[in-house]
Amino acid sequence: MQTHLKRWTDALLEWLGATSAADDGWDRWVAFALVLLAAVVFDLLLRWGIVRGVRKLVTRTRVKWDDTLFSVPVLNCMCHILSAILLAALLPVVFEEKSPERVVVMRLMQVYIVITVFRFVNALLYAAFRIAASRPAWQNKPIKGLRQTGQGIAALICAILIVSILLDKSPAILLTGLGASAAVLMLIFRDSILGFVSGIQLAANDMLKVGDWISVPKYGADGNVEEVSLTTVKIRNWDNTIVMLPPYLLTTDSFTNWHAMQLSGGRRVMRSVSIDMTSVRFCTPEMLDHYRTIDLIRDYVDQTEQRIEEYNAAHGIQSGERRVNGLHQTNLGVFRAYLVRYLQNEVPVNRNMTLMVRQLQPTETGLPMQLYFFTDTVVWVDYEGIQSDVFDHVLAVIPEFGLRVFQNPSGEDIASLRGPGPQAAAEVPPAPQNAPPAPQDAKAPASASPE
Repeated sequence: MQTHLKRWTDALLEWLGATSAADDGWDRWVAFALVLLAAVVFDLLLRWGIVRGVRKLVTRTRVKWDDTLFSVPVLNCMCHILSAILLAALLPVVFEEKSPERVVVMRLMQVYIVITVFRFVNALLYAAFRIAASRPAWQNKPIKGLRQTGQGIAALICAILIVSILLDKSPAILLTGLGASAAVLMLIFRDSILGFVSGIQLAANDMLKVGDWISVPKYGADGNVEEVSLTTVKIRNWDNTIVMLPPYLLTTDSFTNWHAMQLSGGRRVMRSVSIDMTSVRFCTPEMLDHYRTIDLIRDYVDQTEQRIEEYNAAHGIQSGERRVNGLHQTNLGVFRAYLVRYLQNEVPVNRNMTLMVRQLQPTETGLPMQLYFFTDTVVWVDYEGIQSDVFDHVLAVIPEFGLRVFQNPSGEDIASLRGPGPQAAAEVPPAPQNAPPAPQDAKAPASASPE
């Protein structure tokens, strides 16, 4: 067959007038250019015929995965392979059997075939992972790193084959040399190898998906995951800054994934307000009458007072008699019961989750009264609004129960302890000279009160 092709080529060159009597070989290069031109025309015809024909067929099918598998880039790469095979068949005819030109051209031709095959494999991998990403089970999974790993392995094989072709050596020799320099390769591709292993762990254990809200305080990351690749995890913080982390950091260090909270339908509020412990006291009848005017705790006050009277009567304490060792309601206990009922009736909470009001360990800054509940929304803005409204009400209602919020003294508090200024002191008339001395047990003025 090669003999017939050679005769056809010589006849074509003679018809074109491209033969040389001096036999300087330039007609071979003219034939080489004609073969390249024929390969380009053949490639264009293939792309015009096969690509258009196959695309019409796959668009008529009911399934959608074939639209991606037989996409235009995949079909174009396949056409390039067929054109490269045509070139590999025609180019040996152009040059002499053992000429140096033929050796160089054929090696370059083999390199081109390897590159076209690699591009086809690369396009197939990209299409296959796009099909996988469209499946519900794989949506938002970090599979981009797996795709990049497959493409990296294909690129490594392609590079080995190209070097072996150019050096005219067996690929096994190159692989043996690579095995001897494995330590150097491990150092060079350390992040890629660790990223590949970490990507498999993240995907297999469902630890992370694109779109998840994660927090990694150690590295200043707090936002949504936008991309998970072979070497980096791209996180957009809430202030729109971008944090890039290696995937292996998320498997070796701890991080918080808020995705489960978003799916639960409720977000936790756990905040406390410090009560001044000196304002806690037993309830007087007048205080109980005042609490009965509050609709949310009227039943609580009556039922608790009845239980206390029954207990005290069983222990020989008469009604209305107040003993330290008897049962009594406290303004702090009534306030705690009010907060529970306020959260249950007035606040949009998730009733399927924990709700409680509890006292924490007293400290030098007062007695922390903690509100622990879950909102019925996970939307950040709505959550912050609910939380703020609740504590606006808590801080405003505390004085109704005879309690005080503990707060460190401010500059205005310290200034009020100094008494009136010089100008105000000058306006106070002097005391009469014959005025009787003040009694020893007289109370200090309100401005000098330690409270």
